[in-house]
Amino acid sequence: MPETGYFAVFLIGLLGGTHCIGMCGGIVSALTVQLPGQRRREWPLHLAYNIGRITSYTVAGAVMGAIGTVGMLFNDILPIQLGLYVAANLMLVALGLYLTGFTRALSGVEKLGHRLWARIQPLTRRFLPARSVAQAFPLGLLWGFLPCGLVYSVLATALVTGAAERGAGLMLAFGLGTLPNLMLAGMLLKRLRDVVRNQVVRTGSGLVVLAFGVYGLANTPSLGSALWNGVVCHF
Repeated sequence: MPETGYFAVFLIGLLGGTHCIGMCGGIVSALTVQLPGQRRREWPLHLAYNIGRITSYTVAGAVMGAIGTVGMLFNDILPIQLGLYVAANLMLVALGLYLTGFTRALSGVEKLGHRLWARIQPLTRRFLPARSVAQAFPLGLLWGFLPCGLVYSVLATALVTGAAERGAGLMLAFGLGTLPNLMLAGMLLKRLRDVVRNQVVRTGSGLVVLAFGVYGLANTPSLGSALWNGVVCHF
């Protein structure tokens, strides 16, 4: 995958911060509920939580990339790779529309992970409130499985990479893109919520993500058999 592909998903993570803060803002603020006014102690906990969360994304990306390898094996029989590529970009289009507020369709996709999350969420309680890095990191690992349309959209793209290491790299880049928003959310939650609820901000972010999806779909006819020749994602 070219470096531009990693940069693209980094931007998607960064611009998707309007969604991230809405989904995870509560948990990151709860991390340090018993440490009011102790900023020096708060930062390590928030960082450990986010490292744990990004680690889960990276592992999930590796798994999806490995599963996508199966598509490479059957490329001469069925256009599986091309189909996955189209599906991934359609997810980005849906995500862009979701962020702008034009549709809530992606919320239906998030329901797919609710059964798994129902089993994982009780495990998070033993780490709350987080008083140490040793509690914050595993909390982040578990919270990485929170049903999220934004994460699922990029995981669909990781599936298209057709290799565990590329899928992991893709989700790592995405996770790093979400890092600034969620680090700040833990420290300045109220102010950030006011910003991300601004319709201009949400619409602008959504339109950029939408553009990535549309660009990918527009390039579909030119991919053909070259889709898996080392250059998987064109966005």
